[in-house]
Amino acid sequence: MKKVFFCVVFYFLCFLSPLKAQEQHGIAMHGDLKYPANFSHFETVNPNAPKGGEYKLAIIGSTFDTLNPYTLKGKPPVGLRDFLFESLLKRSPDEPFSLYGLIATSLEVGPERSWVVYNLNPKAKWQDGSPITAKDVEFSYKTFLEHGTPGQKMYYKKVKSVEILNDHKIKFSFNKVDGKYDAEMPLIIGVMAILAEKDLKGKDFEKTGLTPLMASGPYKISKVEAGRSITYKRDPNYWAKDLPVNKGYFNFDTVRFDCYKNAYVAFEAFKAGEVDSREESDPGKWATKYDFPAVQKGLVKCDEIPHQHQVGMQAFAFNTRRDMFQDPRVRRALTYAFDYDWLNKNMFHGAMTRTTSFFDNTELAAKGLPEGDELALLEPFRAQLPKEVFAQAYTLPTSENGRRENLKEAQKLLKEAGWVTKEGKLVHEKTGKPFTFEILLNSPENEKIALSFIRNLNQLGIQATARTVDAAQYENRRTNMDFDMLVHMWGHTLSPGNEQSFYWSSKAADEPGTRNYPGIKSPVVDALCNAVTNAKERKQLVAAIKALDRVLLWGHYVIPLGHKTKDYVAYWTKIDHPPFGPTGIPSIHTFWAREVK
Repeated sequence: MKKVFFCVVFYFLCFLSPLKAQEQHGIAMHGDLKYPANFSHFETVNPNAPKGGEYKLAIIGSTFDTLNPYTLKGKPPVGLRDFLFESLLKRSPDEPFSLYGLIATSLEVGPERSWVVYNLNPKAKWQDGSPITAKDVEFSYKTFLEHGTPGQKMYYKKVKSVEILNDHKIKFSFNKVDGKYDAEMPLIIGVMAILAEKDLKGKDFEKTGLTPLMASGPYKISKVEAGRSITYKRDPNYWAKDLPVNKGYFNFDTVRFDCYKNAYVAFEAFKAGEVDSREESDPGKWATKYDFPAVQKGLVKCDEIPHQHQVGMQAFAFNTRRDMFQDPRVRRALTYAFDYDWLNKNMFHGAMTRTTSFFDNTELAAKGLPEGDELALLEPFRAQLPKEVFAQAYTLPTSENGRRENLKEAQKLLKEAGWVTKEGKLVHEKTGKPFTFEILLNSPENEKIALSFIRNLNQLGIQATARTVDAAQYENRRTNMDFDMLVHMWGHTLSPGNEQSFYWSSKAADEPGTRNYPGIKSPVVDALCNAVTNAKERKQLVAAIKALDRVLLWGHYVIPLGHKTKDYVAYWTKIDHPPFGPTGIPSIHTFWAREVK
């Protein structure tokens, strides 16, 4: 009888009672976590950094008119998200994509990541001292689902249900997409900003204004000069200041951002000591302008940091929604008309490297010919892809053959696509329509790049112009895909995921506010974006990204520009920082003041 009884109990426990997932202190997208449950701090910080002092930084070319960083209306100031708002989990700075406990002390993950339970820290508090609860988490999710960006809505629609288990425990269950659960969703919800329900319930979330939202982060807004500056003051009662994920972070008592009209004015302010540090993006300026008296006296330090981090893709982006850019031969022709080598030599002192991948400078970049797992992904689409994808490594035109030869190749491709020269102008041989387009810019810094390109286009009979507009007009036109060509920078992490569909998918091409600026509509690209999302191991992810990279490159949707192989940072020596390493400049949140009273 005892034996039968124990068998019945065992059956009940195993099959009738719900199985509890193992509680874990963090989650990695692929592979194992680097840091154990009892870790004290991230390795990239100084856990003993002194607290105190002031840090002054610059906002260039942009003012602000709202203190809600999550509304699509208005322009918020820099710093709001990082200084005031928190998420359930915090990202590790030295792993591809791993998260550790912040508002949530731990999480439980279901089979195939079909659901996740976040266990909230009972000590987590809003800045008024009231507790952060599971109701706030649910409210935040629903708010972003209704009022968030197109990217947020795309992600959060994958949530099947939200269940509050108690005040400090909440469960998210997910829908299957194409028969599979999205393994990234527990991480995406984990980095969602948490909003206070009592502060926002019943209010117009999208209303702009300079009344700050209730937050739970390490700083409070202490001073606002509309459109001119914003000052953050460290909260001495910050609830999470001693958590392992925050050790060595948020060291200054005050952080002030001042708005400057343009990069020149901001640089002069830095030289005068009104700005404490700056990262220089222009190698030409770095080579010629950083010899001012404070540098010579040792009061300002200039560091060049060779790096191995991702550099993204900055490029001229074709809008293939426009008739003249729908033929890939035309897009390839204009790539031959862009003389990058001349630009690099004459404007950037030869310090830039041509970007030849959307994931350049990382293991994710497609190199040589496809093989192994990457080839296996591409093979089913061989008939739908250019033959070069399988037979030729992607390269860009260089100055070795001379600009004249490159322009001849451009003319040849344009003629194949039906464009001919008449009376010095390039026109379509069937319609007689001239080849004209506008390059939309939002920064005077890019004008010299665009104008050098336009000079070569004029030699082909193409009438191109560059137009620089203010930030509001640029954002409106870009959001609504109202442009012929623009310069854009697609940034990436070392663990790409759902955002690739937001960048390149056919669905994103028709949705305002996405980053599919070229208007790519390709079943192959859609399938490869899904392969990225569904990758369960790092090896599968790398293969899927390489395949996607190769297809995008051979689609000639952009004309790549260049990137730096070094980071350039200058700072007044009253500021100190953790060691600079191959991953580049550490977060400014880990900097500190050398002399603290």
